[in-house]
Amino acid sequence: MKGIAVLGSTGSIGQNTLDVVSRHPDRYEVVALTAQRQWRALAAQCLRFRPQLAVLSDPTHVPELRAALAASGLGTEVASGEESLLAAATLPRADFVMAAIVGAAGLAPTLAAARAGRRVLLANKEALVMSGRLLLEAVADSGAELLPIDSEHNAIFQCLPSARPGVVAAGVTRIWLTASGGPFLRRPLASLGAVTPDEACAHPRWVMGRKISVDSATLMNKGLELIEAELLFGLPPGGVEVVIHPESIVHSLVAYADGSTLAQLGNPDMRTPIAHALAWPERMESGVESLDMLRLGALHFEAPDRGRFPCLRLAEAAARSGGTAAAILNAANEVAVAAFLEGRLNFTAIAAVIERVLERQSSTPMHSLADVLAADGESRRRASELVAGFAGETA
Repeated sequence: MKGIAVLGSTGSIGQNTLDVVSRHPDRYEVVALTAQRQWRALAAQCLRFRPQLAVLSDPTHVPELRAALAASGLGTEVASGEESLLAAATLPRADFVMAAIVGAAGLAPTLAAARAGRRVLLANKEALVMSGRLLLEAVADSGAELLPIDSEHNAIFQCLPSARPGVVAAGVTRIWLTASGGPFLRRPLASLGAVTPDEACAHPRWVMGRKISVDSATLMNKGLELIEAELLFGLPPGGVEVVIHPESIVHSLVAYADGSTLAQLGNPDMRTPIAHALAWPERMESGVESLDMLRLGALHFEAPDRGRFPCLRLAEAAARSGGTAAAILNAANEVAVAAFLEGRLNFTAIAAVIERVLERQSSTPMHSLADVLAADGESRRRASELVAGFAGETA
């Protein structure tokens, strides 16, 4: 039996992880579950999976969670706050840690799990985007395993004969990241300023949380994935390219020096990469149906329009800059997306805020986590000021 801690268990990745785990009760036991504030959903998960520890990042509803679990006679410890998140990520019984907390909030527990030598299932791309090689160095120093969960990075991992974090595999010349194009791939550009949060979150292929859905609509999600892929697979800037693939069947491709290109195909369901990372180097049932190639029909590919998706251009520039540029980009994006979801910023102003922050805040070398956090904090301050200035404007 392998113990697994699911950080961000009430989100879409967390729920899919628990679905896969529930199919293999003889292989895995859930030892820790964490959520931000959804205490009812967390309580239901605790009642089903009986973890040792349950953590709410926001302490507001800890009394309700504790009372709900006490009434059932469950012996789960209930805690809150950042230190408790770190404890969940490093429990002695947690062989595997699913790092699925959205955004910068997932950085510290992901680093803690890596330093503790765990198998880290990396669904929080922001942790690697922000920290760069700091996370990879923590993995190397502790002997941890880092397995990607994003469908694209997991597809790349599957297409490599061998993979060590941060080291390019022999013969690889290029990686192609596929992107669905999101809900606005064909929408008239002039109408994008009027996009509502609900429209931006209505992804045509994937069911995701609201923040990542907006990132998919702006293609910032793909920009962050490009930075992550360059780091994970050791490619220089320009070695990873994005291609629009609306069907979301080909999850990414790896090109080799001999002219071969390998691709991983599958139905758009996150349980496939989750099951792959849990069982690796073996394979196990995930609950996902195999492709019916005869019913699939045509697959389409096209170059991304950076005029329609300026966030992709900004992420590519941050990747070239190096240092803390990616942390600055990520922080500005998180602030702008939150403002959009709250109705304080229009959709096209998301990219405008990020671009202005990048223009005004210089990238600096990254030597420690303190450098990352300083860049992150300054970027958030600048972005918040810009959001206030944009309020009521049409970008």
